[in-house]
Amino acid sequence: MSDPASTWPAAVVFDLDGVLIDSEGLWDAARQELAAAAGRPWPAEASTAMLGMSTPEWSAYMTDVVGAPGPPERVAGEVIDRVAAAYRTRLPLLPGAVEAVSRLGECFPLGLASSSPRRLIDAVLDAAGIARRFRVTVSTEEVAAGKPSPLVYQEAVRRLGVAADRAAAVEDSTNGLRSAAAAGLTVVAVPNADFPPATEALALAAVVVGSLDEITPELLRSARRPLRRADDPEQRAVP
Repeated sequence: MSDPASTWPAAVVFDLDGVLIDSEGLWDAARQELAAAAGRPWPAEASTAMLGMSTPEWSAYMTDVVGAPGPPERVAGEVIDRVAAAYRTRLPLLPGAVEAVSRLGECFPLGLASSSPRRLIDAVLDAAGIARRFRVTVSTEEVAAGKPSPLVYQEAVRRLGVAADRAAAVEDSTNGLRSAAAAGLTVVAVPNADFPPATEALALAAVVVGSLDEITPELLRSARRPLRRADDPEQRAVP
C-alpha cells in the first residue's frame, strides 16, 4: 500500500447503505410495516426524509411525525430487528461491492461512515468477508448528528489520521453527498436508483459513476476537485 502522506487520496471512506448493500428499501419497508401495524398512515415525504438520519434521529421522526407508538428507543429496536432478520435471510450486497472494497483497499486506507447502527455495520462487514479491509468504521450513533451533518465523515477521517481534503468519499444519497462534501472530502457519487439524489446534491460530487465497477484507483487519483462525470473524457480532472 502506498504511503498515505504522499498520495492522493490519502484514504477512501465508503458509505454502507445504498453503496455496498442494497438496503435502503429494506429499511423503508421495516419502518412502513411498523407504522402499518400501528394503523398509522405513511407520510409521502417520510422515506426520503429519513435517509441518512442517525438511529436516534429517525426513531424520533417515527414517533413524532409518523406517529409510531412507544418510546423512540423501542421503535428503533423493532425496526433494527426487522432489518437484521432480513440480512440473515439474504445479505443484499450490491454488485461489485466486495470487489470495489478489495480493489481500493490494496491501494488506500479505507474507512466507513454509515447511518446504520454499530451492530448492523459489524454484521454486514463480517458476513461479506470485508471487515478486515476497513481500518475504521463509524456509525452516526457515535456522533452528535446524522447525515447531512458532516460529523460522521469528520470522525472517520480523524480516526484514519488524514485531513478531510486529502480523502475521498463514496456516496449515493442526497444526505450522504451533502455530509461528505460538508466535511471537506472529495465525493464520488454512485446514485441510488430507487432513491435518486437531488440534483443540487449530486452537483457536489467530483465524479458521478453508474456502478461500483467504475471506481478504480486510477479514477480516484484523477478525481480531485474539478467537477466531471466519469464518462466525460473532455472534462477530465487534473490529478
